[in-house]
Amino acid sequence: MRVLVVEDSAPMAQVLKQGLAEEDYLVDITGDGRDGLRLAESGEYDLVLLDVNLPGLDGFEFTRRLRTTRSDIPVMMVTARDDVRDRVEGLDTGADDYLIKPFAFDELLARMHALLRRPGTRKPRILEFGDIKLSTMEGRAWRAGKLLPLSVREFALLRVLLQHPNQILSRERLFESVWRTEFDGASNVLDVYINYLRNKLEDHGWPRAIHTVRGRGYLLGDAVLA
Repeated sequence: MRVLVVEDSAPMAQVLKQGLAEEDYLVDITGDGRDGLRLAESGEYDLVLLDVNLPGLDGFEFTRRLRTTRSDIPVMMVTARDDVRDRVEGLDTGADDYLIKPFAFDELLARMHALLRRPGTRKPRILEFGDIKLSTMEGRAWRAGKLLPLSVREFALLRVLLQHPNQILSRERLFESVWRTEFDGASNVLDVYINYLRNKLEDHGWPRAIHTVRGRGYLLGDAVLA
């Protein structure tokens, strides 16, 4: 699952990222409210962890604006502002939960799990192409009904490809969508993970689904298009 952390304290953001990564979450970080709103509105996130005191746009206004365009993403405010009036305002603007710093990480995880289980906050999304199926909510994928043993990066890579079937995606676009860092053309890490994913998608004699389009990138779809 992918989590967006909107937190202007770099040390706190890194603590959250490291802890959540150990729980197999993919985490994107921004310290600016306006940038965070843009990501939340346009990205595929399962949950947002949101500070209140942010540059650009504070957490209250962030949530008000987000709720005009996206009502399905659970938002948890994580902040040192512990006044009852702040908690009431946060929930009134559309936040699903309000956690006060400092907090126990286990409590954060428990609250996240509760939000992700809550009916109506995040509808499960199923991505399919041919006999390949992926559930964004469950964090699992199958081919021909068989569960694929995917790593976090392999799952994220398949997710991006399934969002754009029969479309050629450049190496740069794929890398930046999955690793969320600037693409290094000299690195072969993307190609390595494409091969890992291919091997799992071609197990049991299944036909090739990911095709290399020389000089342009990769395509999930029909070989004839490649």
